[in-house]
Amino acid sequence: MPGPPPGLCWALLVLLAALGLGLIDLSVVAQEPFWADLQPRVALVERGGSLWLNCSTNCPRPERGGLETSLRRNGTQRGLRWLARQLVDIREPETQPVCFFRCARRTLQARGLIRTFQRPDRVELVPLPAWQPVGENFTLSCRVPGAGPRGSLTITLLRGTQELIHRSFSAEPPRARGAVLTATVLARREDHGANFSCHAELDLRPHGLGLFENSSAPRMLRTFALPPESPRLAVPRLLEVGSERPVSCALDGLFPVSEAQVYLALGDQRLSPDITLEGDALRATATATASAEQEGTRQLVCNMTLGGETRETRENVTVYSFSAPLLTLSESSVPEGKMVTVTCAAGARALVTLDGVPAAVPGQPAQLELNATVNDDRRGFFCNATLEVDGEILSKNESTELRVLYAPRLDDSDCPRSWTWPEGPEQELRCEARGNPAPSVHCARPSGEAVLALGLLGPVTRALAGTYRCTATNVQGKVVKDVTLTVEYAPALDSVGCPERITWLEGTEASLTCVAHGVPPPNVSCVRSGKAEVIEGLLRVVREHAGTYRCEATNARGSAAKNVAITVESPPKMNESTCPSHQTWLEGAEAAVLACAALGHPSPQVSCSREGAPWPQRLHVSRQDAGTYLCLATNPHGTEARTITVGVEYRPVVAELAASPPGGVWPGGNFTLTCRAEAWPPAQISWRAPPGALNIGLSSNNSTLSVAGALGSHGGEYECAATNAHGRHVRRITVRVAGPWLWVAVGGAVGGAALLAAGAGLAFYVQSTACKKGEYNVQEAESSGEAVCLNGAGGSTGGGASAQGGTEPEGTAEALVGDEVFAIQLTSA
Repeated sequence: MPGPPPGLCWALLVLLAALGLGLIDLSVVAQEPFWADLQPRVALVERGGSLWLNCSTNCPRPERGGLETSLRRNGTQRGLRWLARQLVDIREPETQPVCFFRCARRTLQARGLIRTFQRPDRVELVPLPAWQPVGENFTLSCRVPGAGPRGSLTITLLRGTQELIHRSFSAEPPRARGAVLTATVLARREDHGANFSCHAELDLRPHGLGLFENSSAPRMLRTFALPPESPRLAVPRLLEVGSERPVSCALDGLFPVSEAQVYLALGDQRLSPDITLEGDALRATATATASAEQEGTRQLVCNMTLGGETRETRENVTVYSFSAPLLTLSESSVPEGKMVTVTCAAGARALVTLDGVPAAVPGQPAQLELNATVNDDRRGFFCNATLEVDGEILSKNESTELRVLYAPRLDDSDCPRSWTWPEGPEQELRCEARGNPAPSVHCARPSGEAVLALGLLGPVTRALAGTYRCTATNVQGKVVKDVTLTVEYAPALDSVGCPERITWLEGTEASLTCVAHGVPPPNVSCVRSGKAEVIEGLLRVVREHAGTYRCEATNARGSAAKNVAITVESPPKMNESTCPSHQTWLEGAEAAVLACAALGHPSPQVSCSREGAPWPQRLHVSRQDAGTYLCLATNPHGTEARTITVGVEYRPVVAELAASPPGGVWPGGNFTLTCRAEAWPPAQISWRAPPGALNIGLSSNNSTLSVAGALGSHGGEYECAATNAHGRHVRRITVRVAGPWLWVAVGGAVGGAALLAAGAGLAFYVQSTACKKGEYNVQEAESSGEAVCLNGAGGSTGGGASAQGGTEPEGTAEALVGDEVFAIQLTSA
């Protein structure tokens, strides 16, 4: 068979090569997982804001890459395996940018999520009705356009600061924006003048952002109550031309009564009423005067308008003309205490009678003068005129009323000074005032925070309790009266008046006083758990007062109980047992610390410092460490200070051993040995003299040894020893007693024998008598003239006076050195 065409073979070879390369590439990809990454993956940006996105890959040599998004771009930065791009004016609620790279014939992708948020910049409360009837519902609607995401939004409708409705939209989808909250509210009297508002919160704190808040402008609600009844109209049925007659129009149950408007008219003539407000009642009074043009039947109209609604009453009045006597008052309304003149006059032929008192002659008026008092208010005056016309007697009467204006009066019968009500049931507060014009009464707390609704039934709450200032006002003045409202309720023990935990300070006076809220004031008693004794009055606090107490408050309205835990703490205290005021260290010992501790609760911190100089840090105690130290113990209840005196004791050292005169002494002369030792506690000084040394004197503290009339036996070695509880130190000095050879020659010839005899006798005496015991009391020897022999080392007879020292440990005995010497060596000067 013929073979395949050459072109086909070549294509197959190319295809196989391509497949081989593809398999190789796929194996490389499979061996190393390449990826694309987008940062940040999830971002929350304020609407209209900007954001940098970083798109990167781990592909060694990506063929190409990019960032797909519908958002506006402002700048781009690139690298071999990364791309950074700034997105600006981000407004869409939610977008998903895609980061991609082409690597090894694969497309690597990473998706992100960008969401925007918008602050509640606009919070709008829909306008309220101009007037809202009490007892009817109205709608509150709040719009927060554009704010979001809605799932983080919360809207609250408020009456003043009182929350009416609160709603969050946490279940809303992330793309949702803006919200509307609507509520139906029942209008009440106390809502009149109240401000309603809307508050919006966008809480992005879970996303790492803040809490954004805004509120609408407040809108004031005006509520009103207008009864369905028509006003009560009081008018005369007949009205004579030229005469004046009072008319009145009244209506109860108005709220707010001060906002009501009154229209009062006789036919086309509008009257000007005087308005009197009393509680929720309004009364309008006016004087109607008819003119000749109004003769006939006319209507008197009373119209009351409140909250856009009107109530009206009409009455017919017949206007007629008839000459009548003229009854006048100098003033129809006068202040109390003013003189009033009443005049009754008629035509020239008429005879007038004023309150039954006729005029003197026809044609003359009748008059009456009075000093107006409160009792004259609304006093009526009667004027009768009779006139004969064509044989017919016509009688006309005229009357008028005097208004005495006086300031308000608040009597206890009409406005009691105090009320006591139990909390809960409805009560009615009535406070009425007398006065002309009729006063308006207003009761409010002096601060103006609360007003009593006079004449209305309402629930009693403890918030109403307090003193109210009731003010009755009319044009004549005002009167003020304080009214106390007491609301009784059961006791309550809260954490302010009766804390669950109380801390007392030991040593102070304290009382377990739990203040309970309640009216009448509750009786509070506290008993320690497990005991029946009631804790009363001031206590001197000790640690044993700590424990749990049961406090119970009781009044006529109920009781309440509470457990109180008492903790007793104490200020720092240091005494001789915890911090000795005198402490002793030993020089050369390891560095010491002050032994100071303090009692107290909480446990005090104790610190000590040296006064007047720094406290050097040494490894061993030095006598420079002696001094005064101040230790302070501190806890939250105070500081206790204690002064410590530190003494440093040290072993004795004979610092000085000297002879006076130095260099020796003549026979018969005087010499003194001085021994000075340094030691603490002070050292005891003791001496050892040459054997046979007589008539030795010591000072009171043994620091000085003196000899008067030196003999040869006084020559030799003297030893001074200083001893205290910590050791012993010794120094020695040699005293030389010498004279000229001329003296020896002359004296030897004359008294050699006597000298030898005396020396032998003296030696025998000293050896047998004075030194039998080896030591005598120096002071006794001096007073008795006996010789004194002190235990000591035998003295050297070398020339001059020399000193040497040595130290012996504490408690060792003084050893005898050498033999006793009883002779006097005479040497040349």
